[in-house]
Amino acid sequence: MTSPALLAEPFLSGIEWKRSDGLVDYDAALAFMEARANAIAAGEAPECLWFLEHPPLYTAGTSARIADLTDPDRFPVYQTRRGGQYTYHGPGQRVVYVMLDLTKRGRDVRRFVQMLEAWVIAALAEFNVTGEIRDGRVGVWVARPEKPRTVSGQVAEDKIAALGIRLRKWVSFHGISINVDPDLDHFGGIVPCGISEFGVTSLVDLGLPVTMADLDVALERTFPQVFGD
Repeated sequence: MTSPALLAEPFLSGIEWKRSDGLVDYDAALAFMEARANAIAAGEAPECLWFLEHPPLYTAGTSARIADLTDPDRFPVYQTRRGGQYTYHGPGQRVVYVMLDLTKRGRDVRRFVQMLEAWVIAALAEFNVTGEIRDGRVGVWVARPEKPRTVSGQVAEDKIAALGIRLRKWVSFHGISINVDPDLDHFGGIVPCGISEFGVTSLVDLGLPVTMADLDVALERTFPQVFGD
């Protein structure tokens, strides 16, 4: 599978906004990100946000534990150098690869991650979904009080978005993924992000008739609120 043609448009202070139709091969995406990050660091290309979907696959971050890959033959597994553990990508999930220069943003990695989380939360709020972050649990979560409590007695929560980045010369790549309407059964081949006590959800699973285009509009609308000059 080859990477489809990209649609590009200028967006917010010279950041290039790319959106791919169809399913993008993971190796092709990784090659593009690495080349673009190097070009941004060298001052040879603008920053870039790339919106896409992948075919079904699992990725392993630098903290991935092999025991969390419970069905290794289900989908292709890609080793990455981003932070985090195992994640799933597939159709119905909006992946946004974030190639931004942190030298313009204070070289504060923790704050940058918080900004990415804030962006996801702001976009979800466009659909009246309350996304939250939790200490010790990467990603963005939604409370599910209608579901049975967890084995430890906590109110049930489901993960709706994942996050993992890597830096090269203070330029980020990899990024975020938000579940719009993926096949949630596909998450069953891994322990997502090493967390087994809580589940996974999507906008459609929450009962919202949201399309990928709807989410893209929400992300475009809220990006300047978080990352604007």
